[in-house]
Amino acid sequence: MTAGAVPVPPRDEGRKKSLIQLIGDLPGLVGQLIRDEIEQIKKELTEKLTKLGVGAGLFAGAAFFGFFGFAVLVTTAILALALVLPAWLAALIVAVLLLLVTGALAFLGLRQVKKGVPPVPEGSIQSVKEDVRAFKGMGKYDR
Repeated sequence: MTAGAVPVPPRDEGRKKSLIQLIGDLPGLVGQLIRDEIEQIKKELTEKLTKLGVGAGLFAGAAFFGFFGFAVLVTTAILALALVLPAWLAALIVAVLLLLVTGALAFLGLRQVKKGVPPVPEGSIQSVKEDVRAFKGMGKYDR
């Protein structure tokens, strides 16, 4: 059953329900609808917060590699000034590689954070609004 879908009680083929029976079924149907909506909101929030967590982890990785990239650049400057030898070139190559990793992690982290922001269950909110409109008798409700 999809979230937001109202379960339809089984009908007797040859018999129609009376108004009192229909009204009696209403609290159960409304309760099920509310439970389904809450479950959908939980699921949507969990997905968004997971993406935010992954993005934050990637940013932390970018900061980690950025720190070491900076340290290697400092070492490169020291080696270049102290000894004009090819050793600085090797250190510069390592620094450039670390900074490329930093840039890639930062880019991936930004993409993940954008997917999770804002952490609002937009689909669930829209579904609840449609349910309220249906209860008021406004608009179409064909789920």
